[in-house]
Amino acid sequence: MFLPRSVKVKRAADEDKSCTAKKSKLSSGGSLLEESTEFQDFKSAGTETSASTDNSSEIVQEHTEPSAADLGVANIPLAKDSQNTEDDGSLEEPIKSFSKSQRWAEPGEPVCVVCGRYGEYICDKTDEDVCSLECKAKHLLQTEAKEKQLTSDQGTDSQAEAHLLNTPYFYKDHSFILGLQDEQVENLKLQLGIAVQGQQVPRPIVEFEHCGFPETLNNNLKNSGYEVPTPIQMQMIPVGLLGRDILASADTGSGKTAAFLLPVIMKVLKETETPSALILAPTRELAIQLESQAKELMAGLPNMRTVLLVGGLPLPPQLHRLRQSVKVIIATPGRLLEILKQSSVQLHGIKIVVVDEVDTMLKMGFQQQVLDILEDISHDHQTILVSATIPVGIEHLANQLLHNFVRITIGEKNLPCSNVRQIILWVEEPSKKKKLFEILNDNKLFKPPVLVFVDCKLGADLLSDAVHKITGLQCTAMHSEKSQVERTDILQGLLQEKYEVIVSTGVLGRGLDLVNVKLVVNFDMPSSMDEYVHQVGRAGRLGHNGTAITFINNNSKKLFWDVVKRVKPTGTILPPQLLNSPYLHDQKRREQQRLKQLHNSLVTGDNIMDIIKKHNKNNSQR
Repeated sequence: MFLPRSVKVKRAADEDKSCTAKKSKLSSGGSLLEESTEFQDFKSAGTETSASTDNSSEIVQEHTEPSAADLGVANIPLAKDSQNTEDDGSLEEPIKSFSKSQRWAEPGEPVCVVCGRYGEYICDKTDEDVCSLECKAKHLLQTEAKEKQLTSDQGTDSQAEAHLLNTPYFYKDHSFILGLQDEQVENLKLQLGIAVQGQQVPRPIVEFEHCGFPETLNNNLKNSGYEVPTPIQMQMIPVGLLGRDILASADTGSGKTAAFLLPVIMKVLKETETPSALILAPTRELAIQLESQAKELMAGLPNMRTVLLVGGLPLPPQLHRLRQSVKVIIATPGRLLEILKQSSVQLHGIKIVVVDEVDTMLKMGFQQQVLDILEDISHDHQTILVSATIPVGIEHLANQLLHNFVRITIGEKNLPCSNVRQIILWVEEPSKKKKLFEILNDNKLFKPPVLVFVDCKLGADLLSDAVHKITGLQCTAMHSEKSQVERTDILQGLLQEKYEVIVSTGVLGRGLDLVNVKLVVNFDMPSSMDEYVHQVGRAGRLGHNGTAITFINNNSKKLFWDVVKRVKPTGTILPPQLLNSPYLHDQKRREQQRLKQLHNSLVTGDNIMDIIKKHNKNNSQR
């Protein structure tokens, strides 16, 4: 009936006692759904017909006294919930019948699909998170109503859907794509800025329907707002569906997440061994976002369950979730390694691995953790590495990790998002706060919520206090020293426009879909141009236009030439103090010398005789 997510008290394997009976709260003349209307979360349930209400009451009454045997978990050792422990070892806590007896979910915990409380259980029929028998009954009624509607709308399509879900999936080019001439395909790639390197690369798709996905997945795509594929999705999805390793880079906010989630879903849909897929992310916030998007696309697909493994949240519920036949693990490296050391999960069944924000994940600090995780996985798995920026060093490392891979690049390599208008201002350190206050008071520039990036945690706290004190705007600081509860609340407040200004370190600089952010201010110039590209990209998500203002001075002199090379091609006007800087000209001269030496070291028909003579001369001197 249910798969409990966490049970408060362990039971012996041979114990077979029923849970303590719970007194029915249904009145003789009323129904459960009528009684529960006092809760604001059940407004949607109030529209059910009287017949549906009677059915819901019968379902709940039937299970108000569930036993462990009914649940199918009597002999499964379960971890205690770290937030709700009991000392009484004789009884396990009964399954909650009513949602009002369930607590609210902590940040990052599963949420009931009906009322939004803690999704302590997994519905055995739909694999959705629910908090109680009451919400399971409502959920099943809602699901049944949707299925009836779909059946009446689609007729025999449901039979075709069932057949598709029960047969192996193999990607092949759609007849429309095959009908295009090579010249047309190359022209399409050129117009969309798609560049590929590799052998036997499939043609890009033009519509999601060209992939032959189950109708349920196609509906999930439409419900999630995916009408037509973006350029990275057009090329990356067919390559991923063929099982090829991928190294991909595209602008921030270009749709890379769906581009790797769809191959992941189709890869593990028919797999019986669990877990079957692993997605690694550098931050908790990004991992939480990835799981949310994965659940949206997997909704209604059979046996598709996810688990979120991140630090800052209690470990026991995550360990218990792992035991519930989950298909997809979404994790940060540190927490996953902690669980691997406890031998609480085996990764030998993983068929596909995704490393998001790979340039961060393969840097020193994260690199060894990621490599340790990959060593625990069988060598025949598919690997997908993605980011907005992929430096040369990461490309060399990827060559060692990937096999017969396809390199996909959308647009110019490692350049800022074209949807973001960039403004570079020369501002000396003592004048930076004054300039920020001017921007926040400028009616043309100020478009809340504003995201301000600084380089240290203390700076974030101090600047946040100053902004609130001087401007009176609702402002808060965001950095890694905040607890996970605080970080999640701040992120939700940003998305709900509770805050007008958020001062953050780089923790909000990567991957997150902050779609309502239209203005980013780099109060401190990032430590690298790759970080700059990611941070300004927070203002141009999902094709929206935005503005990024960056303060620069001699404290960032090491980046002057990189700034000119990456920002000037976008048409941004650079300050004269930067263009006339002696540091800039010195860096430019040194790079030209390096390129000249590299060119001279190459063997060509013009210089081969000179190289031979020089070699012979050196040997004679020895």
